[in-house]
Amino acid sequence: MATKRKFPGENSGALVAVKKPKQNQLALKDQGGAIQTLPQRTSSLEAPIMLLSGHEGEIFTSRFHPSGETLASAGFDRLIYLWNVYGECENFAVLKGHTGAVMELHFSLDGSTMFTASTDKTLGIWDYETGSRIKKLKGHSSFINSCYPSRRGPQYVVSGADDCTVKVCFIINFENIWDYETGSRIKKLKGHSSFINSCYLSRRGAQYVVSGADDCTVKLWDTRKRGCAQTFQNIYQVTAVSFNDTSDQILSGGIDKEIKVWDLRKNDVLYKMSGHTDTVTGVSLSPDGSFILSNAMDNTVRMWDIRPFAPLERCLKVFTGAQHNFEKNLIRCSWSPDGLMISSGSADRFVYVWDTNSRRILYKLPGHDGSVNDVDFHPNELILMSCGSDKKIYLGELQA
Repeated sequence: MATKRKFPGENSGALVAVKKPKQNQLALKDQGGAIQTLPQRTSSLEAPIMLLSGHEGEIFTSRFHPSGETLASAGFDRLIYLWNVYGECENFAVLKGHTGAVMELHFSLDGSTMFTASTDKTLGIWDYETGSRIKKLKGHSSFINSCYPSRRGPQYVVSGADDCTVKVCFIINFENIWDYETGSRIKKLKGHSSFINSCYLSRRGAQYVVSGADDCTVKLWDTRKRGCAQTFQNIYQVTAVSFNDTSDQILSGGIDKEIKVWDLRKNDVLYKMSGHTDTVTGVSLSPDGSFILSNAMDNTVRMWDIRPFAPLERCLKVFTGAQHNFEKNLIRCSWSPDGLMISSGSADRFVYVWDTNSRRILYKLPGHDGSVNDVDFHPNELILMSCGSDKKIYLGELQA
């Protein structure tokens, strides 16, 4: 079900024509006769704010389809909801199959396939056109926390779980490599001795996978070979990992509050970035590969310069406002496609949007009644999606 949030004062006024109006601009006449110009519309949403409701439990993850025409959401109710972005934002399909909460979902680059990671110990592969599940990949012996599809080259998807393993499917799932066509396991990647918190596929070149775990290690895997290719020893648990854009460096964060950059050629730490005062929960590479965002339990999001020959002080911006301490769900942040804005969910029930250049909070969006767990920018328009523990999804129109 989708509903439109009303403009302020909508009950007491009428829409009237404006002399020489700008494109997509409306005006509101109040009861006193004064005319107020409403903000110019910047998207094709039916209303500036759309509420999508239907989930029966907390929503942990949501993503726009690469086309921008639809979106998918999933969470504690074990269901995957598919929604139209435009018009009345109808829920046009509900995909069933998982027997545990869905923790993360992603689309393939062309949007034809969807991947879901679940606490039922399986990785789901879905045909997005038909809504049917293509494969149910088994092999993990505990909750799957993370999955991530390849962006280039052969189609892989990787997953990490509480069973201390990384599986790769051709497509990929952290401990095993499955054949995408048959669903049979090709390869089993073992090496971690404790829970795997994060996994990531290389953006370019050979299909490498990086994983970070509670055994205080970062491991590099080559999907073409058996066994771990490289192990980087950390002192404390590793909670977030990523590659840089050229995939010759690994970025990691953990409970030691630092961001470490590991050089794959030297098999050692290239440099460390300090500033957070609590556990780092996520790292996210910018669209152009020059910067990363780090999200932490200290209630800050930081932007770091990871370009070669950058100044010694690599922390460029500190974004404050978003909270982690109201509820204990994993809260994610996101870059806009052009890199000019970032957004984060928050435990204080607001959605925060910052300008990456000025650090200024552009929006502090209300509406949610619980922790906001995930956010995603529309691929083509100024639209931000948020989902939360209140079982709601909001689509909000942003101004240029």
